[in-house]
Amino acid sequence: MKVYLATDHAGFELKEKTKNHLMEEGFDVQDCGTFSFDQNDDYPDFVGKAAEKVSNDPQDSMGIVFGKSGAGEEIVANKFKGVRCVLGFSEENVKLSREHNDVNVLSLGSQFVDFETTIKLVDIFLKTAFSGDERHVRRIRKITEIEQKNYA
Repeated sequence: MKVYLATDHAGFELKEKTKNHLMEEGFDVQDCGTFSFDQNDDYPDFVGKAAEKVSNDPQDSMGIVFGKSGAGEEIVANKFKGVRCVLGFSEENVKLSREHNDVNVLSLGSQFVDFETTIKLVDIFLKTAFSGDERHVRRIRKITEIEQKNYA
């Protein structure tokens, strides 16, 4: 599985540390930027690239995006077909998001999660499987129908 990472300046340090962790764990990581600290950069430029990659290969890829709050990054990612992004703030929220919503992009706010928490959330995100329960499949199908209707 390929893992796409993206951030702006606010999440740059956290992204770099997370990237190193993921590579040490053997994940196939692709960094979509930013590649250096620039306080004038804009997160949609980088998060959009990662979300597009996940959108183009939703079965074999996941994304992790970073920002100051993570909220804007979540919004950008969710503009892409087939992307279901959640703002991660606790272990239970990330676990349930994977099990119930089959989220494929995790957004993290560097102002709210430290590196230790980030690694816990990322590990849960990447290792928790979608439950496949009929009710969750049905709900995701309805989300997809809404998406296709509004973004045809």
